[in-house]
Amino acid sequence: MNEYLKVGKIVNTHGIRGEVRIIRNTDFDERFDIGSILYIKQNGTDDYIEVKVVSHRLHKQFDLVQFDNLTNINDVEKYKGSLLYVSKSNLIPLTEHEYYYYEIIGCEVVTESGERIGKVKEILSTGANDVWVTKSDEGKEYLIPYIEQVVKKVSVEDKTITINPMEGLLD
Repeated sequence: MNEYLKVGKIVNTHGIRGEVRIIRNTDFDERFDIGSILYIKQNGTDDYIEVKVVSHRLHKQFDLVQFDNLTNINDVEKYKGSLLYVSKSNLIPLTEHEYYYYEIIGCEVVTESGERIGKVKEILSTGANDVWVTKSDEGKEYLIPYIEQVVKKVSVEDKTITINPMEGLLD
């Protein structure tokens, strides 16, 4: 069975020639390159519809994409609000110390001394570095910067992240 990762959401149509406006949920611009294969999960269904990108351009904060064989507004209108996915089998290899969001979200965060902090619930992209929003069992949130001075070890296999909290981080 194929597994999928969300890369964006179709928020509207654009013009009459079948372009859609996408809010992306990926750091990889190449997801929308011409020839890329994506999957639309139409609202209210469990079906993934394979589509091929035939044009892509940026417009304001949106990606404008047109898919093969969907050449007018009537072809794409039904996909407004639908999510876009990529197959996990088409993931781009990452370098050392780079992780996909799905690998980090849900990981248990502990200090080097073994104190449990909580689980990563969300990742915020700040431009300088990612910040991992970690929530304790008591509901307290901690913002863990993904920087070398703080994050000491990430084990995707064990779903654990070991940190050395800088002063004030856990207050």
